[in-house]
Amino acid sequence: MAQKSTKERFVEVFPTLLQDVLDLLPPTLPAEAKQWIKECMEYNIPGGKMNRGLSVIDTLKALLRRELTEDEFFKAAVLGWSVEWLQAFFLVADDIMDQSPVRRGQPCWYKLEKVGLVAINDSFILESCIYKLFKKYFRQEKYYIDLVELLHETSWQTELGQVVDLITAPEDDINLDRFSLERHSWIVTYKTAYYSFYLPVAMGMLVAGITDPAVFKQAEDILIPLGEHFQIHDDYIDCYEPPEVIGKIGTDIEDNKCSWLINQALKLCTPEQRKLLDENYGRKNPSNVAVVKGIYNELDLKGVYKRHEDAAYNKLTELVSQVDDQVIPREVFTSFIYKIFKR
Repeated sequence: MAQKSTKERFVEVFPTLLQDVLDLLPPTLPAEAKQWIKECMEYNIPGGKMNRGLSVIDTLKALLRRELTEDEFFKAAVLGWSVEWLQAFFLVADDIMDQSPVRRGQPCWYKLEKVGLVAINDSFILESCIYKLFKKYFRQEKYYIDLVELLHETSWQTELGQVVDLITAPEDDINLDRFSLERHSWIVTYKTAYYSFYLPVAMGMLVAGITDPAVFKQAEDILIPLGEHFQIHDDYIDCYEPPEVIGKIGTDIEDNKCSWLINQALKLCTPEQRKLLDENYGRKNPSNVAVVKGIYNELDLKGVYKRHEDAAYNKLTELVSQVDDQVIPREVFTSFIYKIFKR
């Protein structure tokens, strides 16, 4: 029999954790409420690439420099799934705020006829599940409070990124003067990079017994720019890749998003092109979107992106080369680089 992959073993842990959450519900909770919560978790948590969750396992394995025991793998998987729970919490809420129609190739949770704005409360429940699982599996560990504080801090950072994103680019108040590459960098650092890149690695470091703040800081200094490039890539494919490739309909232009592409365009455009961007960006009409994409092509933003990608890759590989491999294996970081840059 072929040995199961890390991803297959990780996926097998989910039903156990889902049942844990259901078992922790008050026994007097009405059956239909319990069923609702079960459906919400099953619909919103599995189904993505699960790179964030798998990164906890990969990080711990690299740090311990050996295969994980069954207990170590399970605990790393619980933490990995907690990141996926956090992701689900953010996405359920984010889809409502963005009025997105599709997520991971299926209707967004709030778009289901029976759900609607009940999804707001469902997002709160998804977040609360994390702390129930933490208490069940990590209450006795010396890093328990560090784990809890790490999750609280990461949620706080992500929510700050979201509020800056929302007030910078409200869909009903289009003003490109609010946009800048500096503002974009701040948004993606807080909204994406911390929870997608730093959080999984920091979790693995805690479990591995690393306590030196300087080591965590060095990891952060690599993982945050890595996460920033990841979001820049996401902004790029939102415009240039079809829905069947990315699993959602790209709507950054229609939604008045403060994306990397529009900020590059604002930096490079002529006064005439700027006027057209002001008149067409953030409008739902396909003809307006076509004008914006036409300007992107005139400015060769594909080429601009490729040059940025090359520079980001070189910078990150240089930072990783400075890591003391005896303290934290460079593999922790290079695995991310290979996944994102496909090199």
